[in-house]
Amino acid sequence: MSRTRRNRPVAVELSVNVMSRAFLAATAARSVADVTPSDEPVPKASADDGVDRVTSVGNAEATDETTGRSGWRMARRLGFTILFVGFATFWIWALFFASKTAVNKIDDRAWAERAEAICDDVDGELAVLERQRSTDLVVRADLVVRSTDLLSGMVDQLEAVEPTDEKGRAIVPDWIADYRTLLDDRYEYAERLRSGEDVAFTETAVEGVPITERIETFAGDNEMPSCAPPRGSVL
Repeated sequence: MSRTRRNRPVAVELSVNVMSRAFLAATAARSVADVTPSDEPVPKASADDGVDRVTSVGNAEATDETTGRSGWRMARRLGFTILFVGFATFWIWALFFASKTAVNKIDDRAWAERAEAICDDVDGELAVLERQRSTDLVVRADLVVRSTDLLSGMVDQLEAVEPTDEKGRAIVPDWIADYRTLLDDRYEYAERLRSGEDVAFTETAVEGVPITERIETFAGDNEMPSCAPPRGSVL
């Protein structure tokens, strides 16, 4: 009996151990089943993935840069086109549509014709003085005074008759005033020559424009070329 009592606990222990091992084996099998890969393939990362991503970023940057350059070229072409069209439009207007009437041209053409006749006579007398030119300062001074006296008489005749049109009455007095300013400059120059100063002639400027140029412009606009101030050794 004592042997039987000794063996029963061993059998029970063995049975427990067997059951424990079976349980552990079943648990392990379930765990393995849980982590066993399914039949669906799992995407695998490759070395090319990184290259593709870098290439994509690079392509995007290149595209942005190309788009920027294209936009700049388009804007530049547009600017050139606008400038060209504007330039062409201006010249078309200037050549075919703008008024061809000179700014200083007066309506009283009879006055302009009379003035040209007066100035043409004086031009002939100035040409005679021009042939007497000299390097002697005193002689030069005398020639300048004589030529200026002729111009002064010419201006007096021009001023004696007033234009009949409104524009002429408004701007001819200014032209006459410019001429008289030039005459004063010429007399002053003669005095400098007579005092021994061998200097170049200087004239008054109005708003930065030499007085002679203003007088010439009016004479040219009104078809009175002989009324332009003389240029030469006797001025």
